[in-house]
Amino acid sequence: MRKELLKNIKRVVVKIGTSTLTNDNGSLNEPKIKQIVANLSKLNDDIDVVFVTSGAVGAGIGELKLDKKPKSITEKQALAAIGQVSLIHLYQILFWAYGKNIAQLLLTKDDFSDRKRYLNIKNVCNSLLSKKIIPIINENDPVVGDGIKGVKVGDNDTLSALVAGLVEADLLIILSDIDGLYDKNPSEFKDAKFINIVKKIDQNIKNMAGSEGSKFGTGGMKTKIIAADMATKGGTNLVIASGSNPQNIVNIVRGDEIGTLFLRQDKKLNSKKYWLGYGSAKSGAIIIDSGAENALKNGKSLLSVGIKDVKMEFERGAVVEILNQNSDLLARGISNYSSAEINQITGRKSDEIEEILGYKYDEEIVHIDNLALV
Repeated sequence: MRKELLKNIKRVVVKIGTSTLTNDNGSLNEPKIKQIVANLSKLNDDIDVVFVTSGAVGAGIGELKLDKKPKSITEKQALAAIGQVSLIHLYQILFWAYGKNIAQLLLTKDDFSDRKRYLNIKNVCNSLLSKKIIPIINENDPVVGDGIKGVKVGDNDTLSALVAGLVEADLLIILSDIDGLYDKNPSEFKDAKFINIVKKIDQNIKNMAGSEGSKFGTGGMKTKIIAADMATKGGTNLVIASGSNPQNIVNIVRGDEIGTLFLRQDKKLNSKKYWLGYGSAKSGAIIIDSGAENALKNGKSLLSVGIKDVKMEFERGAVVEILNQNSDLLARGISNYSSAEINQITGRKSDEIEEILGYKYDEEIVHIDNLALV
């Protein structure tokens, strides 16, 4: 079954969590990392590999011989800066032993939000992969303006899903201290059932996820389900599995029944819409009525007649969130009009726009080609 579902894998993103890379005290688990590198190198003999790594803060904890993670954002950022050096140095030595070249990319949310920077990263990654160089990616915590909980992507599960969409990966593997998805918390309920394959992520699947991470990590099953929802909509299969055995990396690609497989959606978002849905920065929001909501879900553009309200100020060409009247997020898209202009034509028909404004850019407020349902 798995072998058929995961055949013809040519490009894979592998994300390794902090709990897998570090010991209980937060120091780097070098024997485990050696095994991880060995398996990534073996994989790279035949297919493209992108490695999304956690562990910088944990490595910093180990370097300074701390017994726990500090609570101060500044201290965490300092630990990330210290730990990133030892982490990448170790990777360089280990990958070199297998004849592999690596490249480091430290990214922030702004790198994904800005379309030009996003495309630059995409081009750089594709160039590296064409040369069989393994990009090693982590979030650039020390330079994030509002701290680790500020303008971060959020966690490396979400980062790995963004990267999978960026490089158009066939498979995303997330390894951590979690075996996969259960219908309820297996540490609390003995009758918890393991879920082998998820064909579609619905509210029931989302409800199965908890929110607690491990001692040194930031992600739990909840962040992994969010990542799975993102990746599968972008056309990438995703497997959540235990990182206790690094051989799982190769075995998963080979098609072994390991972890939970989330199947990619047949109707995938193209690269631009994936960026709109998950990578772009949002400048404001447009509130729409039920008729416009149904139109969007049926593949139609957003027209002024279906708009009820506008939140925040934004210019023409800004990326905006589109919400229903219950404030549920429906989509994100590029607005053909500014917030001030939309306020004047809210609820009016498209053929009235020119009469009201004195000009008309487009019939649509947000064209379907520039809109991604989320």
